Amino acid sequence: MNNDTRSRSRILLDGVNRTAARAFFHGAGYTNDDLQKPLIGVAVPYAEMTCNLHLRDLAQHIKQGIREAGGTPFEFNTVSAHDGITMGTEGMKTSLISRDLITDSIELMTRAYYFDALVCLVGCDKTIPAGGMALARLNIPGVVLYGGTIMPGHWRGKDYAVGSIYEAIGMVSAGRMTEQELYEFEQVVCPGPGACGGQYTANTMATVMEIIGLSPFGANGVPAVDPRKKEVARNVGALVMETLQRDIRPRDILTRAAFDNAIACVAMTGGSTNAVLHLLALAREAEVPLDIDAFDPISARTPLMADLVPGGQYTAVEVDRAGGIPVIAKRLLDGGYVQGETLTVTGNTYAQEANKAHEVAGQVVIRPLNNPLKATGGLVILKGNLAPDGCVTKVAGHERPYHRGPARVFNREEDAMDAVTDGKIKAGDVVVIRYEGPRGGPGMREMLGVTAAIVGQGLGEDVALITDGRFSGATRGLMLGHIAPEAFVGGPLAIVQEGDTIVIDVDRRELNVELSEEEIQKRLNAWSAPPPRYTHGVMARYAAMVTQANEGAVLKP
Repeated sequence: MNNDTRSRSRILLDGVNRTAARAFFHGAGYTNDDLQKPLIGVAVPYAEMTCNLHLRDLAQHIKQGIREAGGTPFEFNTVSAHDGITMGTEGMKTSLISRDLITDSIELMTRAYYFDALVCLVGCDKTIPAGGMALARLNIPGVVLYGGTIMPGHWRGKDYAVGSIYEAIGMVSAGRMTEQELYEFEQVVCPGPGACGGQYTANTMATVMEIIGLSPFGANGVPAVDPRKKEVARNVGALVMETLQRDIRPRDILTRAAFDNAIACVAMTGGSTNAVLHLLALAREAEVPLDIDAFDPISARTPLMADLVPGGQYTAVEVDRAGGIPVIAKRLLDGGYVQGETLTVTGNTYAQEANKAHEVAGQVVIRPLNNPLKATGGLVILKGNLAPDGCVTKVAGHERPYHRGPARVFNREEDAMDAVTDGKIKAGDVVVIRYEGPRGGPGMREMLGVTAAIVGQGLGEDVALITDGRFSGATRGLMLGHIAPEAFVGGPLAIVQEGDTIVIDVDRRELNVELSEEEIQKRLNAWSAPPPRYTHGVMARYAAMVTQANEGAVLKP
């Protein structure tokens, strides 16, 4: 038990020498009484777009809970790059870069203002791991709260997750949908605030934050516009004060067992491949040994039990209606797929929290243990002569396990997208998009535009795609990303030529090009790196400092 809940803020605010600091606080409306209470940072990644539009309002309820529990809240802003808006443009390169910038900004504000504890309010994809990474780095008491999922869009009698809009674009180029129909769909697919509604990256990482223990069970699954979310936020304000009083630190929670539990929940729900990057990065901040080879064995022993978009039928809203993320936690616990003794932010163990789950009778979103969708989970790690350090694919749907075909090689995403929409990609092809990795991009753009266009054209079962970039959680089909080492640093992907035969064998966990080792080495000896795409500013600085995807694409110290 920490007897001094102001051990940090009193350095900033107590004593004659800190009179000037208090004066500035008074100018902002803080009273003498406020400054004698624990100072609690509330990080808000606000921007005027759907994922985070409601977060400033939600922050007021968190702050109310903090005040009622005897603390003084201090709200501050962080950046947020919207993946869906920037998708398919150079702006998408900022997304992964923003994860580390958000983490840095939370760290800087906490070091500047000596917060005694933190609430990290999160919304769009990269803000969620960034909140967790900041807590792990700082290791002061704190809680992560996800702002919640968007509601599904409704069009012509059917509900749609927002990721459907990208496949619709491909349908137009294939003549399967008119531009007028696309226009109508565009108006309704995003009905209001909240993050994308499938088990895409945001909801995957929101699930992870509950399962790993940084968010209270039952908090993240409540949708953004649900009236219950305000009460959830108020309770989180009270909870962070309890966490401070009990001196529960993030690194007490973020053990290797907790990371294994998190990997299991991603596998069980058919979650986003981005979870691999983010969990590796979070482990790095928590100083927990974890590498890419840990993911496949856990996924292989964990059945797929959540029937969620994009591989399945239901959205995150239906998870909430089924009883929420605690039902997922309970299913994993009952099946013996997780370790129940891990600590959570409430001070209770995983098992204690999971056993409080209230599953809605008759729900069909989360399958019973005796009737999984698949015997194994959705994450697969492959290696081979094209990916010596690994790559990632998701097999949450009915993806075929084998593909052999000619390489169609593109050095940037836009060129590949043009080829797809112009009808130049044919059944059997393997689309290769390179120089889009952590350093080459820089920033590992998500390829949802291209992958969705392929699916929208009806080629999802006949065309594969491989890249050193990333995929959105909305991606489906046989798509392999995070190839390491990336082409820009001389990874074998750099020497693939148009027409080379690529073999993807999911069952054998292999990605290869049918070339001899002598030919690969000959081509590598003749290869030289292209010039960097950015030579100054944050993009160039990131490219100079970032590690490879199999290390989480984190920045070097």
